[in-house]
Amino acid sequence: MLTTETTRWPSPAKINLFLYINGRREDGYHELQTLFQILDHGDTLSITPNESGRVSIEPEMAGVVQEDNLIYKAAMALKNATGCTYGATLSIDKILPMGGGIGGGSSNAATVLVA
Repeated sequence: MLTTETTRWPSPAKINLFLYINGRREDGYHELQTLFQILDHGDTLSITPNESGRVSIEPEMAGVVQEDNLIYKAAMALKNATGCTYGATLSIDKILPMGGGIGGGSSNAATVLVA
């Protein structure tokens, strides 16, 4: 039986102490070399499992199509890789600025995978 209890997960900011772009891969992503420090400050992700199989982000983030949201992409990649038939409602208490260079989006995606 699936528990539908909401859990909350910290999604910390990070600061790159250095970041080198070593080239571009064939898929368009960059090869990176970095050293970063995780901070005690960040967003909070809440996850409520459901039996519908549907993954949703509520409320929707202004200016971000759900299918392009890194949180949604991570959840769907995990769901597809594991064959899980359950879904979840994901919500984010977003305090880190989008595009601020402190790893908010990638931390949010990583938090989904860990949670």
